[in-house]
Amino acid sequence: MKVSEAIEARRAVKAFDPAHRLEPAEIDRLLALAMLSPTAYNLQHWRFVQVTEPELRQQIRAAAWDQSQITDASLLIILTADLKAWQKRPEYYWRLAEQPVRDFMLPAIDAYYRGREQVERDEVMRSCGIAAQTLMLAAKEMGYDSCPMDGFDFATVGELIRLPADHAISLMVAIGKALRPAYPRSGPVAKEEVVIHNRF
Repeated sequence: MKVSEAIEARRAVKAFDPAHRLEPAEIDRLLALAMLSPTAYNLQHWRFVQVTEPELRQQIRAAAWDQSQITDASLLIILTADLKAWQKRPEYYWRLAEQPVRDFMLPAIDAYYRGREQVERDEVMRSCGIAAQTLMLAAKEMGYDSCPMDGFDFATVGELIRLPADHAISLMVAIGKALRPAYPRSGPVAKEEVVIHNRF
Protein backbone atom coordinates (compact mmCIF):
# COMPACT_ATOMS: atom_id res chain seq x y z
CA MET A 1 0.00 0.00 0.00
CA LYS A 2 1.32 3.43 -0.92
CA VAL A 3 1.55 6.08 1.77
CA SER A 4 -1.04 8.14 -0.06
CA GLU A 5 -3.42 5.18 -0.06
CA ALA A 6 -2.94 4.64 3.67
CA ILE A 7 -3.67 8.33 4.30
CA GLU A 8 -6.86 8.17 2.24
CA ALA A 9 -8.02 4.87 3.77
CA ARG A 10 -7.21 5.57 7.41
CA ARG A 11 -10.28 6.34 9.49
CA ALA A 12 -11.08 6.43 13.20
CA VAL A 13 -12.69 3.03 13.79
CA LYS A 14 -14.89 2.70 16.86
CA ALA A 15 -15.64 -1.04 16.91
CA PHE A 16 -12.83 -3.61 17.04
CA ASP A 17 -12.84 -7.40 17.05
CA PRO A 18 -12.04 -8.29 20.69
CA ALA A 19 -10.93 -11.80 19.68
CA HIS A 20 -8.23 -10.60 17.32
CA ARG A 21 -4.60 -10.46 18.45
CA LEU A 22 -1.61 -8.90 16.76
CA GLU A 23 1.49 -11.04 16.51
CA PRO A 24 4.42 -9.88 18.69
CA ALA A 25 6.46 -9.27 15.53
CA GLU A 26 3.73 -6.99 14.19
CA ILE A 27 3.69 -4.96 17.41
CA ASP A 28 7.47 -4.71 17.35
CA ARG A 29 7.33 -3.49 13.76
CA LEU A 30 4.71 -0.85 14.54
CA LEU A 31 6.69 0.48 17.49
CA ALA A 32 9.95 0.45 15.54
CA LEU A 33 8.33 2.54 12.82
CA ALA A 34 6.84 4.94 15.37
CA MET A 35 10.32 5.41 16.83
CA LEU A 36 11.49 6.73 13.47
CA SER A 37 9.17 9.72 13.86
CA PRO A 38 10.93 13.08 14.11
CA THR A 39 11.37 14.95 17.38
CA ALA A 40 12.79 18.39 18.09
CA TYR A 41 16.53 18.23 18.76
CA ASN A 42 16.34 14.46 18.26
CA LEU A 43 15.26 14.04 21.88
CA GLN A 44 13.01 11.05 21.15
CA HIS A 45 11.13 11.97 24.30
CA TRP A 46 8.05 9.88 23.59
CA ARG A 47 7.37 6.92 25.87
CA PHE A 48 4.88 4.42 24.47
CA VAL A 49 2.87 2.69 27.19
CA GLN A 50 1.60 -0.61 25.77
CA VAL A 51 -1.38 -1.62 27.90
CA THR A 52 -1.75 -5.41 27.91
CA GLU A 53 -3.33 -6.19 31.30
CA PRO A 54 -7.10 -6.81 30.85
CA GLU A 55 -7.95 -5.36 34.25
CA LEU A 56 -5.98 -2.19 33.56
CA ARG A 57 -7.71 -1.84 30.20
CA GLN A 58 -11.07 -2.08 31.97
CA GLN A 59 -10.03 0.62 34.44
CA ILE A 60 -8.89 2.89 31.63
CA ARG A 61 -12.15 2.24 29.78
CA ALA A 62 -14.06 3.36 32.87
CA ALA A 63 -12.06 6.60 32.79
CA ALA A 64 -12.85 7.07 29.09
CA TRP A 65 -16.63 7.27 28.90
CA ASP A 66 -16.81 3.47 28.57
CA GLN A 67 -15.44 3.52 25.02
CA SER A 68 -15.15 -0.05 23.78
CA GLN A 69 -12.03 0.58 21.67
CA ILE A 70 -9.94 0.55 24.82
CA THR A 71 -10.73 -3.04 25.76
CA ASP A 72 -11.59 -4.48 22.35
CA ALA A 73 -8.66 -3.28 20.21
CA SER A 74 -5.78 -5.69 19.75
CA LEU A 75 -3.28 -3.03 20.79
CA LEU A 76 -3.64 -0.01 23.04
CA ILE A 77 -0.80 2.48 23.15
CA ILE A 78 -0.81 5.49 25.46
CA LEU A 79 1.54 8.06 23.98
CA THR A 80 3.31 9.82 26.80
CA ALA A 81 6.51 11.84 26.83
CA ASP A 82 9.30 12.82 29.18
CA LEU A 83 9.10 16.59 29.57
CA LYS A 84 12.63 16.71 30.95
CA ALA A 85 14.38 14.43 28.45
CA TRP A 86 16.31 17.48 27.21
CA GLN A 87 17.82 17.92 30.66
CA LYS A 88 18.49 14.36 31.82
CA ARG A 89 21.02 13.14 29.29
CA PRO A 90 21.05 15.23 26.12
CA GLU A 91 24.45 13.86 25.15
CA TYR A 92 22.91 10.39 24.73
CA TYR A 93 20.75 11.47 21.83
CA TRP A 94 23.75 12.88 19.98
CA ARG A 95 26.36 10.29 20.93
CA LEU A 96 26.83 9.10 17.35
CA ALA A 97 27.21 12.57 15.89
CA GLU A 98 30.57 14.11 15.08
CA GLN A 99 32.14 16.23 17.81
CA PRO A 100 31.46 19.62 16.15
CA VAL A 101 27.77 18.70 15.91
CA ARG A 102 27.66 17.68 19.58
CA ASP A 103 29.47 20.86 20.57
CA PHE A 104 26.77 22.89 18.85
CA MET A 105 23.67 20.88 19.74
CA LEU A 106 24.11 20.36 23.48
CA PRO A 107 24.28 24.07 24.41
CA ALA A 108 21.50 24.79 21.91
CA ILE A 109 19.20 22.26 23.57
CA ASP A 110 19.81 23.78 26.99
CA ALA A 111 19.25 27.32 25.73
CA TYR A 112 16.04 26.35 23.97
CA TYR A 113 14.34 24.52 26.86
CA ARG A 114 15.71 25.88 30.13
CA GLY A 115 13.08 27.85 32.01
CA ARG A 116 10.48 27.34 29.26
CA GLU A 117 7.95 24.85 30.59
CA GLN A 118 5.35 25.68 27.95
CA VAL A 119 7.90 24.94 25.23
CA GLU A 120 8.68 21.59 26.90
CA ARG A 121 5.01 20.67 26.82
CA ASP A 122 4.36 21.99 23.32
CA GLU A 123 7.27 19.99 21.92
CA VAL A 124 6.22 16.68 23.46
CA MET A 125 2.66 17.14 22.24
CA ARG A 126 3.89 17.75 18.72
CA SER A 127 6.21 14.76 18.89
CA CYS A 128 3.52 12.41 20.20
CA GLY A 129 1.09 13.62 17.55
CA ILE A 130 3.57 12.84 14.79
CA ALA A 131 4.32 9.42 16.30
CA ALA A 132 0.60 8.66 16.60
CA GLN A 133 0.07 9.38 12.92
CA THR A 134 3.05 7.17 12.07
CA LEU A 135 1.49 4.34 14.11
CA MET A 136 -1.87 4.71 12.43
CA LEU A 137 -0.52 4.84 8.88
CA ALA A 138 1.80 1.90 9.52
CA ALA A 139 -1.12 -0.05 10.98
CA LYS A 140 -3.21 0.71 7.90
CA GLU A 141 -0.43 -0.53 5.63
CA MET A 142 -0.40 -3.77 7.65
CA GLY A 143 -4.15 -4.21 7.14
CA TYR A 144 -5.25 -2.93 10.54
CA ASP A 145 -7.47 -0.08 11.64
CA SER A 146 -6.96 2.46 14.38
CA CYS A 147 -8.54 5.15 16.48
CA PRO A 148 -6.75 8.13 18.01
CA MET A 149 -8.28 8.95 21.38
CA ASP A 150 -8.23 11.88 23.75
CA GLY A 151 -11.68 11.35 25.24
CA PHE A 152 -10.58 10.24 28.68
CA ASP A 153 -9.74 11.61 32.11
CA PHE A 154 -6.04 12.33 31.73
CA ALA A 155 -5.38 12.58 35.48
CA THR A 156 -7.07 9.26 36.24
CA VAL A 157 -5.31 7.45 33.41
CA GLY A 158 -2.03 8.97 34.57
CA GLU A 159 -2.62 7.51 38.03
CA LEU A 160 -3.55 4.12 36.59
CA ILE A 161 -0.32 3.85 34.57
CA ARG A 162 1.77 5.46 37.34
CA LEU A 163 2.83 8.30 35.07
CA PRO A 164 5.98 9.96 36.42
CA ALA A 165 5.56 13.57 37.57
CA ASP A 166 7.85 14.86 34.83
CA HIS A 167 5.93 13.10 32.03
CA ALA A 168 2.75 14.06 30.16
CA ILE A 169 0.08 12.09 28.33
CA SER A 170 -0.69 13.25 24.80
CA LEU A 171 -3.24 10.75 23.47
CA MET A 172 -4.01 7.06 23.08
CA VAL A 173 -4.12 5.00 19.90
CA ALA A 174 -6.17 1.82 19.61
CA ILE A 175 -5.21 -0.59 16.82
CA GLY A 176 -6.85 -3.79 15.62
CA LYS A 177 -9.33 -5.40 13.24
CA ALA A 178 -12.49 -3.41 12.61
CA LEU A 179 -15.84 -5.08 13.25
CA ARG A 180 -17.54 -2.45 11.10
CA PRO A 181 -16.25 0.44 9.01
CA ALA A 182 -15.90 3.95 10.31
CA TYR A 183 -18.82 6.32 9.99
CA PRO A 184 -18.92 8.23 6.69
CA ARG A 185 -16.93 11.44 6.61
CA SER A 186 -19.34 13.90 8.14
CA GLY A 187 -18.33 17.23 6.70
CA PRO A 188 -15.00 17.81 5.02
CA VAL A 189 -13.94 21.44 5.19
CA ALA A 190 -13.41 23.21 1.89
CA LYS A 191 -9.79 23.66 0.88
CA GLU A 192 -10.41 27.41 0.58
CA GLU A 193 -11.21 27.55 4.30
CA VAL A 194 -8.06 25.70 5.30
CA VAL A 195 -5.30 26.93 3.02
CA ILE A 196 -4.16 30.48 3.68
CA HIS A 197 -1.68 32.08 1.32
CA ASN A 198 1.01 34.00 3.15
CA ARG A 199 -1.14 35.85 5.71
CA PHE A 200 -4.56 35.70 7.30
